[in-house]
Amino acid sequence: MQDLYERYFELLHLPSADRSRVWKAITRHLQRRYIPDAAAVLELGAGYCPFINQIGAREKYAVDRNAIVQEHAAPDVRTFVQSCTDLSNLPQGHFDAVFASNLLEHLTLAEAGATLDQVTAVLKPGGRILLLQPNFAYAYRQYFDDVSHVQIFTHVSLADFLKIHDYSIEAVKPRFLPFSMRGSSIPTYTWLVALYLWLPFKPMAGQMLVVARRPH
Repeated sequence: MQDLYERYFELLHLPSADRSRVWKAITRHLQRRYIPDAAAVLELGAGYCPFINQIGAREKYAVDRNAIVQEHAAPDVRTFVQSCTDLSNLPQGHFDAVFASNLLEHLTLAEAGATLDQVTAVLKPGGRILLLQPNFAYAYRQYFDDVSHVQIFTHVSLADFLKIHDYSIEAVKPRFLPFSMRGSSIPTYTWLVALYLWLPFKPMAGQMLVVARRPH
């Protein structure tokens, strides 16, 4: 029987030019604020790699349970087909930034906690974790339209979850992006997404961004 995670990607998370354009703007936005060009960066749940391929970094690593990460990663990205709950085979205390988009809501609370503990191990002291994912407070109507969502987070509970794991919160943006591009008629031009990210008020925003630092 085919792995359900593979079926999820085949049916609900197909690669597209629209997604690449959107991620070009998101990546630039995050790079300016949180990720130096000389950083070592790890992405968890990298999937089709639209973030890790476009981020400027000294070293780039990508982890995903699905082998598509190996097919879509750029040549300068080191890929690992495995769970994010065990990163013991990656360099410890090595990364300046760890990024994950739409990941933790697919994990149980225990799995999410184990993932944060693993991130703590691979981050440098003072390194950042950047989490982009649905905010139940503003996307409760659509949240479980994705059959693989198992855990609820809001901008408040996610920040608290990070604090419990000894992270210091640097930024919480409750409304950062629209909930989903799936079936959306929202234009996806890179310049328009960049403009949207600068807006103080973001219509239709249902995804949050939380940035935290590993303690020194």
